[in-house]
This record gives sequence, C-alpha cells and structure tokens, in this order.
Amino acid sequence: MNQKFLAEPINHSASPPSRSRRSPFAMPFSLQYDPLKKGGAWWVPVASVAAALLLCALFIWLNGMNPLTVYAKMAKGAFGSTFGISETLVKAIPLLLCGLGVAAAYRISVWNIGAEGQLVVGAIAASAVALYLPGLPGALYIPAMVAAGMAAGAVWGLLTAVPRTYFGVNELITSLMLNYVALLLLDYLVFGPWRDPAGFNFPGTKVFALEQQLLTFAGSRLHYGLIFALIAAAAFAFVFSKTRWGYEMKLLGANPQVAKYGGIKINTHILLVMMISGGLAGLAGMSEVSGVSHRLMYGISPGYGYTAIIVAWLAKLNPWGMIVTSVFVGGLIVGGFSVQTIGLPSSMSMMLQGAILICLIGGEMLSRYKLVRRASRASDGKGELA
Repeated sequence: MNQKFLAEPINHSASPPSRSRRSPFAMPFSLQYDPLKKGGAWWVPVASVAAALLLCALFIWLNGMNPLTVYAKMAKGAFGSTFGISETLVKAIPLLLCGLGVAAAYRISVWNIGAEGQLVVGAIAASAVALYLPGLPGALYIPAMVAAGMAAGAVWGLLTAVPRTYFGVNELITSLMLNYVALLLLDYLVFGPWRDPAGFNFPGTKVFALEQQLLTFAGSRLHYGLIFALIAAAAFAFVFSKTRWGYEMKLLGANPQVAKYGGIKINTHILLVMMISGGLAGLAGMSEVSGVSHRLMYGISPGYGYTAIIVAWLAKLNPWGMIVTSVFVGGLIVGGFSVQTIGLPSSMSMMLQGAILICLIGGEMLSRYKLVRRASRASDGKGELA
C-alpha cells in the first residue's frame, strides 16, 4: 500500500468539487433551429390562416363591429349564392394560373415575382391579335390569342431569366421592375393609340367581337378560362411527379450543386422554367381580356400576379392544393365587396391577404425550430445526460 498516501493528512476544510447548478427557474424545454428542415407541416398554412383571421378580428372589433358578423357576410357574399360562387371562380382563374407559374419557378429556387407584368403583357398580346388580325377565321381567334398571350408572357419571363442565368442579376429586382414596365406600356396603349375613339375617353380598346370572347357557363360570367386553369394544374402535377424532367427540377431546387454534378444543365432548365412560368401568367392575362372585360383596359389586373404568391405558398407549391387556395383567396376578394354594405371598405380583403402572408411567413420560420427537452443532471455530478 502507498505509505505516502496514508501519511498525507486529510483537509476537512476543503470544499467539494464545484458543480454547476441549474437555476430553479430554468425552463425544462428549449427551442433549437433545424437548418436541414425544408418547411412546415401541412397544418402550418391552416394555422396561419386562423392566426390571420384572429389578428384581423381584433382590428374589426376595435373599429366597433362584430368580427363574426363581418366574416359571415364575406362568406355569404362569396359562397352563399350561385352568383357569388361564379364570381369567386372568375377571380380564382387568374390566381390559379399565375400561382402555378410562380410555383414552377419557386420549385427550382428562382424567385419570380413578375407574374403581374407577365399577365399584363399576355393581355396586351392577346388583344393585339383581336384588334389587328381582322382577317382570321372566327374559329382561329381563341387559339391565336392563347398562343400570343402565352408567348408574350414567356418572353417577359426570359427577360428575367437571362440576366439571372448569364450575368448573376438578382431575379427579384428584374422581375419586380419589369412589372412596372408592363403596366406603363399598358397605360400608354389604352390612353393612347389603342383607345377606342367611340369610348367617351374611357381608357380601353373597343369591345372584342363575339368570336374573340371566351364562352361562358350557363349565362354567368364564369368563362372557359376555368378549363385552361384546371388543365394547367393537372399538367403541372403530372410533369413534376411523373417525368424525368420533373425529377430534375426537384433535384435542382433541393441542391443545385448535386444537380450540376449529375449532369443537369442548370441554365437551360432555368430559362425553360421561367418561360413556362411567364407563359402561364400570360394565359391568365388572355383569359381576363377575352373572358371578363372583353377588351384591353386600364387596371386589367387588380394585383392578381402578386396575390398569386400567397396562393402558391398557402398550397405549399402543390398544384392540387392551389386549386383550393385560389378559390379561397378569390372568395376573400369577392367577400371584400360584400362588406361594403355594412360599412367596411372592400380593402378589408387586402388586409386579410396581407395578414395571411405575414402569418404564413412567420409560421414557416417557426416550423424550422423544434422543441427539445433539456437533458437531466446526472446524479454523480459528471455532467448532463445526452
């Protein structure tokens, strides 16, 4: 036995080894950020809508009105009659087409916010066919207007994709600026050379001929653009889930470096997707001038291209989900007009849309955090258990 150890005196005054103590007020759980998590669960959009409704209810109550009465009035105006449902679907058509367009770009991480401008140039091109090709056979007008609208939107999308692809220009800036270019071009045409001389100075072209107008369902304003939108949603779902090209798009959106090493031509795919994105928005513009206004006019879009971003994110970029969210947001727009009869402005719907977007962004951010139970303290003082 070690004699030196036995002979060494014991110091009874020595303090025991220091051991960190947890505060009695410490929470048993903590939030941890998960950088690998792609997004929230299915319930995040639902919770975001609910939170937005509660937030707006507070402002309605502060304005001296019953939120339940206001929401009931909006719901009845949008879905409480055949007329309301048809008007809601009329609003849903451009929202769905533009939503599909921006979703296609977002799936490869190209942030196209230029659907508004692409819709407008599509409307201009379709109107040019109606106004300046008078010799076409009647049956060819609608196909020609569809082709012109989609082509114009595709070219407008390329004006964003080319600088992004070859010069590294941020597509958020170019797509946003091109919206204003398209709107100013529209103003120039309807206030200038294309204005109907017999239109009492109304900023718009002459009314299209019957063969240049989309057919409607049962005498309502609901037009055959709905068929275009549903076909586009089905094609979107099929291409992105059942084809090799769709798989390449998913890989490109998930990890561009892996896609590049896998032999995928990234620049070519970006150009093509932006053409498709712009083409769908251009088709929405054609549907508006041919199916709703029957002319090109000032304010042809009340912001469908911007609202479509909410439609796409609410559906988590799912084409079938976008059918539902486009109808929901279309109902908000129509319901906004209904509340004017009880003393609220129609911009009530815009407030709801903004609140939904804010809550949706916040919900997606929070969904990347996970609640983790703090590790318990080991009884032997060696540290916390993993």
